[in-house]
Amino acid sequence: MPQSSGAVPGPPDADSPDNPTRARILAATAEVLGRNGTAKLSLSDVAAQAGVSRPTLYRYFADKRELLDAFVVWERRLYEQAVAEATSGLPAHERLDAALRIIVEYQLSYPGLRMVDVEPEQVIRRLARVLPLMRDRLQRLCTGPDAALSAATAVRVAISQYLVRSDDSADFLAQLRHAAGVRHPSG
Repeated sequence: MPQSSGAVPGPPDADSPDNPTRARILAATAEVLGRNGTAKLSLSDVAAQAGVSRPTLYRYFADKRELLDAFVVWERRLYEQAVAEATSGLPAHERLDAALRIIVEYQLSYPGLRMVDVEPEQVIRRLARVLPLMRDRLQRLCTGPDAALSAATAVRVAISQYLVRSDDSADFLAQLRHAAGVRHPSG
């Protein structure tokens, strides 16, 4: 598939989500965004963080906008894949708890999430678009008559934890479980 104009043609599988160099560049983007935000995102910094040359980065992404667009898609896929893997093969009543554990793990470990400290306005705008998607995806895992309310409440708790870190991060999973109406999981 041809790159957008301006890019040096990359390897045939350059756009593949499974391309290890592309994935390394996108993971490095998360690190750099977490430190600098989008306004100060430097392709040189991303290349250095990924351990690739700038020409290699340009084989995959023609410019900052193309990198950021690909990053948003990559980030969403990464999260969705983690949830799909965590819930695969589980009985329906255990899937929501598995998804909540992924949310906690993601928030407490993912470097790009600290972008809220660097560019809060950008993050708030993005969250306004992402919140309905998160709610809808989580609602698919909820059961019972209050599934929509449970999903919406859990997402609000997750967003709150993301925006304002607190001294109760150790209780984050318990808070999400309570918000979503998940009884203490067995085992």
